[in-house]
Amino acid sequence: MWGRKEMSVLVLRDADEIAGALREALTDAGEAERPGLEAALAIVERAAERPERELRGRWVREQRASVGYAGPDDESVRAVKALRQARPELSLLAAVQLTRDAARE
Repeated sequence: MWGRKEMSVLVLRDADEIAGALREALTDAGEAERPGLEAALAIVERAAERPERELRGRWVREQRASVGYAGPDDESVRAVKALRQARPELSLLAAVQLTRDAARE
């Protein structure tokens, strides 16, 4: 009602489209291009397998690092405060939940 609106962190994934483009490029690739395209495809496929919680956890750690937080990856008040400092648009509830998720990841 009067409080801050909740902000959800949405994980966007382009890996499927990128993998499709690489597979298409492989069909027309010459022998010199194939090893590089195959290696790139393997990297993209591994990235696509990562669960959303892992990606959110990495995002949380990157945000906290951007404001100089070098503390433990835990659920402490300092960790939540660093996340809110990096992303002031996050509500306290969202920052606490994201910090908990990152600590469990």
